[in-house]
Amino acid sequence: MKTRLLRIAAASVLAIAVSAGIAWWQVRSATTTVESGTKSAVPIGGPFTLTDQQGKTVTDADFRGKYMLIYFGYTYCPDVCPTELGVMTQTLDQLGPKADKIQPVFITIDPDRDTVAHMKDYVALFHPRLVGLTGTPDQVREAARAYRVYYAKAPQKDGKGDDYLMDHSSFIYLMGPDGKFVGVYPGGTSADKIAQDLSPRIAG
Repeated sequence: MKTRLLRIAAASVLAIAVSAGIAWWQVRSATTTVESGTKSAVPIGGPFTLTDQQGKTVTDADFRGKYMLIYFGYTYCPDVCPTELGVMTQTLDQLGPKADKIQPVFITIDPDRDTVAHMKDYVALFHPRLVGLTGTPDQVREAARAYRVYYAKAPQKDGKGDDYLMDHSSFIYLMGPDGKFVGVYPGGTSADKIAQDLSPRIAG
């Protein structure tokens, strides 16, 4: 029995690793294609309907006319998420008034804990224009699927039901004013580099 359980656990870990790897490859593949100037074979992005930190229902169409910097994460994330949101904030600060052409967006992949009220308190810690989006598990799942985002619950040993972390891919997505995918900035990309890339795009 113990051997069987170990095999099941190993298979589960492998499945998670494969899913994460596929999501990473799809996003990186699309990014490389965009940078080379050819059309991406892997569609990234798409319509979504979610709820912002004010309790208002919003869709992707509400952000048309502006570039979007989108990050998928969760408020209970101990390190990566606040770091990447901090990078987004620093980027906007560096761009100054030109940053008005960019809409920063944070989409949770943990809707069970990231309620509207909780998102409101959390996004206020970063940029004043940062929009935090949550929704039903199905709504979040559809948005994540459109952006090829991998995420999975990772319960902690001896933890309670609500004591868990979330494994997830980490990219800052750049969407154009028309809502179409432009590219991604991998986790760890500096605010300086992102600002340098964005500055000529929003100069006009």
